[in-house]
Amino acid sequence: MTRHNVVIVHGVGNWRPEALPEEAAAALADEWSTGLAAGYANARLGHVPPPRVHAAYYADLLNDADAQAAQEDDVDALGPGERELLLAWLQAAGLPPEPDDGQALGTMPIRQALDWFARRRGMPSRALARIAVALMPEVYIYLTSPKRRGAARDVVADAVRATGARVIVAHSLGSIVAYEALHAHALPGVELLVTLGSPLGLPDGVFEALDPAPPGGRGSRPPGLARWVNIADPGDLVAVPRRLGDRFPVDSHHEEHIATLDFHTMRSYLSCGLTATALVPYLS
Repeated sequence: MTRHNVVIVHGVGNWRPEALPEEAAAALADEWSTGLAAGYANARLGHVPPPRVHAAYYADLLNDADAQAAQEDDVDALGPGERELLLAWLQAAGLPPEPDDGQALGTMPIRQALDWFARRRGMPSRALARIAVALMPEVYIYLTSPKRRGAARDVVADAVRATGARVIVAHSLGSIVAYEALHAHALPGVELLVTLGSPLGLPDGVFEALDPAPPGGRGSRPPGLARWVNIADPGDLVAVPRRLGDRFPVDSHHEEHIATLDFHTMRSYLSCGLTATALVPYLS
């Protein structure tokens, strides 16, 4: 029976301070079950029952209840480390080292860099600022706080062991957490890893900070993993670089325009037929 369980590891923006961790996990699992059912329908797999979804919820470990919340587009509230990570992300996504009149990226005000990039991508600068403010703090805290990092990886391992799941689906920051959890814990039952909108290969910010450190400039395969599938929307600004196979032993990489506006949401990726197609061989 356990072969029909899937553990899903969330990305940023899923903290639910009003709920207990187990309540937040159950609510997320309900939402994701609906999205995955849509993905099965889009893949014309309506005759196949979708798996039981379990959420590995760790957002509470990366957020403090007494921390003062910044406005959703207030990039000036980001700390120095978060700003460095943001600039590395923008450059990996296409911002040149000297984007304006020879001014070096490192000396350019952060909001000016965001505005420049947003104009080139044809999107509102406030929308890009909201993505940055939502993404950078949790990623930075995870990468720089060993205690919280270890606890988040433990959450993933505990969810896999409790459910006996053979499949992990990991989105955004969750792909970093899942990758490291598979390395840090003995989880021989996990056969398939599906990464969605993953920033695992982000240079000068994420890739070099991975644990274990990538040997020879290439990430290693988690022990015992039979298959790794990566899915990225070409318009997903978080999934940079999109082709994880250039830096990791990914077995199958797919790019598909999933959504125009919600290009990075978990629901959009789960509703994509590619995700359902990747899961079915390991759940039947």
